[in-house]
Amino acid sequence: MISEKMTAIGKSPSKIREIFEYSRKRKAQIGEDKVFDFSLGNPNIPAPEEVNKTIISLINNTESTSLHGYTSATGDFETRSVIAKNIKKRFDFSASADNIYMTCGAAASLEITLKALCNKGDEVIVLCPYFPEYKVFIENADAVTVETACRESDLGLDLKAIEKALTDKTKAIIINSPNNPSGVVFEKKDIIALGGLLDEHAEKTGNAVYIICDEPYREIVYGDLEVPYIPKIYNNTVVCYSYSKSLSLPGERIGYIMVSPKAKQSEDIYFAVCGAGRVSGYVCAPSMMQYVVRECDGLLPDIEKYAENRNLIYNSLKEIGFDVVRPDGAFYLFVKALEPDAVKFCEAAKKYELLLVPSDSFGIKGYVRIAYCVSYEQIKNSIPAFKKLYEDYKNR
Repeated sequence: MISEKMTAIGKSPSKIREIFEYSRKRKAQIGEDKVFDFSLGNPNIPAPEEVNKTIISLINNTESTSLHGYTSATGDFETRSVIAKNIKKRFDFSASADNIYMTCGAAASLEITLKALCNKGDEVIVLCPYFPEYKVFIENADAVTVETACRESDLGLDLKAIEKALTDKTKAIIINSPNNPSGVVFEKKDIIALGGLLDEHAEKTGNAVYIICDEPYREIVYGDLEVPYIPKIYNNTVVCYSYSKSLSLPGERIGYIMVSPKAKQSEDIYFAVCGAGRVSGYVCAPSMMQYVVRECDGLLPDIEKYAENRNLIYNSLKEIGFDVVRPDGAFYLFVKALEPDAVKFCEAAKKYELLLVPSDSFGIKGYVRIAYCVSYEQIKNSIPAFKKLYEDYKNR
């Protein structure tokens, strides 16, 4: 027999991707400009110009067999050294190349880290709302997903709920800030309190609880808001980073894992990361993109464009009457559905060619996610449709 587990996962595709595929078909039927697709977190802002220049330079000036050949299994040493140096410069946190493992993007980083940390039956806390693939990665590591609510008022960290979720089987908690799908940035004081809570739990049980920082959106924040660098606050931390959003390179699948040198069993965790990468088939991230990262780590696309999009859609939907969570980062808007069943609400929105993602996929009821990493014109043109949708519900 074939794997029942993998068959079941394959028959339950990502809701986000499902809507995205529906969008492609609908655009072919009625025209691209008539469909308002807010489903996929696919950056619409180009990568910094230096990225393309670096790629061209590498192609023109590097021997082909070297450019396209294997790097070390853990990644190009010079690239890892540059990343470590920049971590020190940006966050005043000392790491080295020996703490960093290059990966095929954030998904690989999470998959590898969970396999490295978890034994069968271990529990991993996720904070609702959360990126739905977490559950897939956790279960593939033979661990158990423990869904824990965020604060209802603002979707910040609910420390009491987290404390209640902790058991002697808890191995890790995933922190995604700025958050997908809400855009919320968790406050530093709450991160500090969480670190204290986890330290107290470790003293009682003798078991370390690791914070896995999922950080593809770290650089996409608005104003002077600080995104706390958790390894400076809590020792038992593993960072999963991706350049998909920070360099607008989602299709290139490049990122890294940073095992905090201050973590309990840090060296063994790194060896476990190497082993998990090996058994998962993720050894040696794309070579050319590692060399691009070596030259472009720390560069950013035009974040102000996302800020303009956020302001337009947030203010417009608030003015219409929608209940909206204000996002301080990422490029998602989390909006209260106008009925308890978010799936039905999203189906109703299709009448006006609005393609939204129901929050059920994110472990919470009654919301929809809007990915506003689209053109400013699409958002502007969609506002009348949102108004009609709102009036449709209010006139029922």
